[in-house]
This record gives sequence, structure tokens and C-alpha cells, in this order.
Amino acid sequence: MIDLYYWGTPNGLKLKLFMEESGLPHRLIPVDIGKGEQFEPGFLKVSPNNKIPALVDHDPPGGGAPIPLFESGAMLLYLAEKTGRFIPADMRGRAEVLQWLFWQVGGLGPMAGQNGHFVVYAPEKVPYAIERYVKETNRLYGVLDRQLAGREFVAGGEFSIADMAIYPWIVPYAPHGQDLDDFPELKRWFEAIKSRPATVRAYEGVAPPYAGRSNISEEERRILFGQTAASVK
Repeated sequence: MIDLYYWGTPNGLKLKLFMEESGLPHRLIPVDIGKGEQFEPGFLKVSPNNKIPALVDHDPPGGGAPIPLFESGAMLLYLAEKTGRFIPADMRGRAEVLQWLFWQVGGLGPMAGQNGHFVVYAPEKVPYAIERYVKETNRLYGVLDRQLAGREFVAGGEFSIADMAIYPWIVPYAPHGQDLDDFPELKRWFEAIKSRPATVRAYEGVAPPYAGRSNISEEERRILFGQTAASVK
């Protein structure tokens, strides 16, 4: 059994997608980040970075003590290796999946996240920041669109953890100032992933991206964006 500490954000949904695709036995443990539950001492033991998602595998490969994991990319890789699914066994295929997984973790996620922050959450509009991150999101969409030309999935012919990592960060394309009609290969891929039964199950009951988030309270804003090192002591 796997305990998955989760909230319905793009990073949380990556792991929910894996669970739905793989059928791994798991228990969803909600962590309401707007209420600060990610800073509770019990969660800090699992996720020292105070972020969701995180997991505890109570039946790790080889047995032994449960394994806690944080960071969504590391979790996807761990689960793919545990199950032997969604990552190729050969070196070339594995390298292709990993570079696109890391592209999402190091590029698309942070840039689109800053896009959403300054467009939706920031208490005052900063034109330079909005332009910077909307344009960079657009550039990254272009990179992905080129990669998908002639490919069914991001890393080639097989659905992988790279697709699972990237899809939730494309879902908020409209709030992030993007039009999928500008990226036909990306749009084709997006619609195909959206229609997968596991994706439908993963997104069931999940609120639309940024729904009601432009009017968050000052307390919630402080919890989400005002933490310092003192928060984890």
C-alpha cells in the first residue's frame, strides 16, 4: 500500500495520474495547502520541503522499512521503476523519457507556475513579470509542439511518465495566456491524453484551474506565498 499525500494541483495530479494508470493500491491523504496543512510536523517528516505531493511506500522493492519520497519527478521515476511500467528498459528509450521528465520539472512547471502566480495570484499586476512568464510559457509550448511532431507521445511511441508529468501543466493553458490552436501537435496530444480513462478518473471532482483563486484571502496568501525558513523550524 502507498500513502499519497495529495492536493489537486498540477504536481499533485501527476501522481494521481500514475496511480490511475497503474492501478497501484494506494490511499489518498488530502493535504489542504490553503490551510497550511503542509507545514504540520507529521507531514514535514515525509516532505521536508513542505510541498505536495509526497508518498510513503509501505511495500518497497526488496522489503524493509517504508520509503518516504518527496518531489514529484523523483516519485514518478521511483514508481515507474517499482512497477516496471511507463519507462523503457533500454538505455536510449530511458534517456528520452528522463530528459523530458526533467524538462517539465526544471522548465515547464516553474515557468508556468510563475505565469499563474503573477497573472492570477499577485495582489498587484506587474506587467514585466506577466509578459516575461507568458512569453516563456509560449516558448516552451513551442518546444513541446516540435517534439510531438510525428510522435504519438512525448518520448516516442509509448505513453510514459514524461506524458504524466507534462499534461497537468498544460491543462491551465487558457489562464496561462496560451491558445492550443497555435500548437497543433500539442493540441492533438493533449486531447488524446485528456480522453484516456485514467485521466478522466484522475480529474474527476477536481476544480478547474485557478477557479476562484483570484480572490483568495490575505491569510491564505500568507500561507501559500509568505513562508520563510522559520516556517519549517
